[in-house]
Amino acid sequence: MTEKIKVRNLEKKYDNFILGKNTFNIKKGFITGFIGKNGMGKTTTIKALLSLINYDGEILIDEKNIKNSNYIQNVGIIMDDSFLGKDWSIKLVNEAMKLGYENWNENLFFNYLKKFSIDTKKKVSELSRGMNIKLMLSIALSHNANLLILDEPTSGLDPSMRDELTDILKDFVENEENTVLFSTHITEDLEKISDYIIFIDNGKIIENCTKDEFLNKYLIIKGEKEKINFLSDFEILGKKINSISFEVLVKNIDKKVISDELIVEKPNINEIMVLFGR
Repeated sequence: MTEKIKVRNLEKKYDNFILGKNTFNIKKGFITGFIGKNGMGKTTTIKALLSLINYDGEILIDEKNIKNSNYIQNVGIIMDDSFLGKDWSIKLVNEAMKLGYENWNENLFFNYLKKFSIDTKKKVSELSRGMNIKLMLSIALSHNANLLILDEPTSGLDPSMRDELTDILKDFVENEENTVLFSTHITEDLEKISDYIIFIDNGKIIENCTKDEFLNKYLIIKGEKEKINFLSDFEILGKKINSISFEVLVKNIDKKVISDELIVEKPNINEIMVLFGR
């Protein structure tokens, strides 16, 4: 199976945060979900992948070091904050993209605008959040990109728009040459469409595996507060305790060794992310 992106020893140091050193791969032809609580390093990693920040380490896309290639021509970008000028008209957006992308397809762009019911008479600043996301998606899909990188695109969108976006991403990777990296804290979207999961916590990559492998690696154990001592021999990766009960996250273990007085559940992506390190 071919890697679309290879990241080796990626590190970025700030005064109050250190990313890495992280090494991971993103498979070609699949949707990879990038998860982690806010402030854990998702956006910093994505900025490195897009050459928006300086970093230490090596990033290869299609086996080429991104510092030595014009790879961005093949990347569709959807960020939480629009990179477009707020006072730009849709006509000006089209003209700017013509200059920026060698393979810009003007007809395809306006077809997407029509499909997404975007009013071409409005300026960028006059579009709703949902329409801004649709505009950036129209751009991303109109210059022959084979890699989509999305940073929190579904935040603040209504469920129908989120569903529409995830359907578009699934259609995109039906072409096995196309790849998606999808960073979001709305993990139910990833439950539906992701093939792989990258999990980051406190600047470090914790997991880089298939979604099924990720979900099978963990268990949640619940019980009455005084019975938490039953788990003294287990490594607890995160916990939530109140005056009555507890809930802990552990690596998947043989259920036979867990007391019958405790409740054992398989967690979803969100439960793993929220409990880990708590």
